[in-house]
Formats: sequence, structure tokens, C-alpha cells
Amino acid sequence: MSAETQNMKLIAETARDFAEKNIRPYIMEWDESQTFPKDLFHKMGELGFMGIVIPQEYGGSGLGYQEYVSVLDEISQVDPSVGLSLAAHNSLCTNHIYEFGNEEQRRRWLPKLASGEILGAWGLTEHNTGSDAGGMSTTAVRDGDDWVINGAKNFITHAISSEVAVVMTRTGEKGERHNSTAFILEKSMPGFSSGKKENKLGMRASETAELIFDNVRVPDSSRLGEVGEGFKQALKILDGGRISIAALSLGTARGAYKAALKYSKERVQFGQPIGHFQAVNFMLADMATEIDAAELLIRRAADMKNRGEKMTVEGAMAKLFASEASVRIANNSVQIFGGYGYTKDFPAEKFYRDAKLNTIGEGTSEIQKLVIGREIIK
Repeated sequence: MSAETQNMKLIAETARDFAEKNIRPYIMEWDESQTFPKDLFHKMGELGFMGIVIPQEYGGSGLGYQEYVSVLDEISQVDPSVGLSLAAHNSLCTNHIYEFGNEEQRRRWLPKLASGEILGAWGLTEHNTGSDAGGMSTTAVRDGDDWVINGAKNFITHAISSEVAVVMTRTGEKGERHNSTAFILEKSMPGFSSGKKENKLGMRASETAELIFDNVRVPDSSRLGEVGEGFKQALKILDGGRISIAALSLGTARGAYKAALKYSKERVQFGQPIGHFQAVNFMLADMATEIDAAELLIRRAADMKNRGEKMTVEGAMAKLFASEASVRIANNSVQIFGGYGYTKDFPAEKFYRDAKLNTIGEGTSEIQKLVIGREIIK
């Protein structure tokens, strides 16, 4: 076994042990009450999970996307909603500052984010604009040395609990090219607040709410990159973010599959475990095959990302396949559990509820097909 493989195995084991000790006992308590366990993320920061791909010089773990996939997979097998929050903090907010921040911005924010001292949010989606980001209503208007931001973002992970947010604004006219600019905003800025927390079907321990901007005055030093490059930056961040949601989907699928496999060996009907019946056995075979296929697609995209290669198509394929597979596998898990799969006493129903978000967040399955289709037809 190579040193790299040993290191990957150790990181996965660390994440697995952490999840078993610090997450599993509280899964349903957090889910039922929609509690966002912020302290948990400080603990994950101590293990280096909050800045996995951030270089050590900025306080990160200095690891690659393969290790990142392994951590998300292990955490999400236990509770996908914790995996979702971990993914949003790492690949969206923190990574955006690393990829597009200047040296001063990197040194100011990354050590705090990577250590879990503070939590980050990322604001692109609005009430009337999802993938159509060119039509954003949130504006930033230049006023001397500052910018004044007005508008709102919704479906934002950590909108309430985060201390800092990377926010995409419109600095040109609607429909114009290059009309978006990104800023780093601090919650302490006057006029910057959080709105309604969403009451969700699944991923209920992951906080989702609005970000509201009411004449928020932001210094130009908080601008990320050049004026007009915000959407271009966001697309690049979403390329890597698709690996995150694919890894989240992989963990969701694997968690649902493991629960169903265990149950199929324990539940006896007509004198034998139900896993021995072909109807159930074939379902398990399909689930296992889809999990392996999803992981191979994800590992390919992660390898390309590590090498700095363009992986727009590969990331979209991984996200599309893994997310849709997680829904199918979670559905079959409930089916294998039968009536018990429909109760909250067994894990299948929560994986079933959580899985659906994977096909929606960070670009729907339809948007992934659009991305793939455009690239392959060029």
C-alpha cells in the first residue's frame, strides 16, 4: 500500500470515527428539531475538515480533492445534512476566497474559516433567479471608495449562523454580459441580516435561510477579483462544487445501501433472511453497482481537479449520476425495509428525504445535462 493510499485510508477512518462518536447519537434529534449543530463544525475544524483543500500556509490541511471526497463520503453516510454544510463551507465560501481573493484577503479570512473558528456562507441564488444568475436583483452600486449593496439571497446554507459570506451582486444591467461582481461581507456590517429559515423536507440539520442586504456599505477592499467577473468566478467555483455534491450523494447512497444490506441479513421471512430472495438480492446488486459507478466518476473528476485540468463535463457527469443514483438507492432502501422503512425508527426514511436535495442543489440534474450537452456538442 502506497503512502498516499495509507494517508487516504487514515483520513477516511478519522472522519468515520468522528461521525460515529459526534453525529450518529444526535441524528434524529437534530432532524426533528431542525437544529443546526454549529459547535460540531468547530470540532471538525480542529481535525482539519473545514479547510481540506486550502494550503497549510493559509491554515488549511493542504490536502487534495480525493481526501475531500473521502471525508464527505464518510460524514454523509451517517448524516447527509452535516455533509451538506461541510461541503458548502469548504467548496463554496472558503474556496472562493482562496481561488479569487488577493493575498491580503486570503490571509485575513482563510485561517479563521479553515480552523472552523468562523463559518462561511455563499450567496448566488435569489427568489427569482437560480441558474439565471444574469438576472440577479441584488445590486452593488459604487459610492466613492465604497459599494452599497441592496437585495436578498435565498436558499443559502448557513445564512443565519455564518460570520462571513461571499456574495454575488449585479454591477451592470440585467442581461448584460459580465454584469456581476463578488464581495466578502461580514455579518457585523450594518444592514446585513438573515431572514426566514426554511422548513425543509430533508437535510433539516443543515441551516438554510435568506441573506438580506439593506444599504450595506462595503469597502472596495472587500471586492473579490475584478468588477464584472463575479459570475465567471461563480461558474468556476460550481465546477468544484459539483464534486462536493457528488461526494455528498455518494455518502447518502452508501449510507442507505448499508442500512438496507444490514436489514436484509437480519429480517427473516419464510425461513430465511430476505436478502436471499432474488427480488431483494437484485435490488442490492443494482445499488452496489451504482455506488461503484458513481465513485469512479467522482474519483476521475477529483483527479482532474487535483491536476488543474478542466473538468466541467466530468464534474457535471459525476454530480448528475451520483445524485440521481442516491435518490434511486434511497428509494430502494425504503422498499427493502418495507413498512419499517416508512418509520423514523429506522434510518431509511431519512436518507430518502435527504437524497432529493442532491438532484437540486448547486445546479439541478437538468442543468447538469445542459452543461454536459453544450460541452460535447462544441
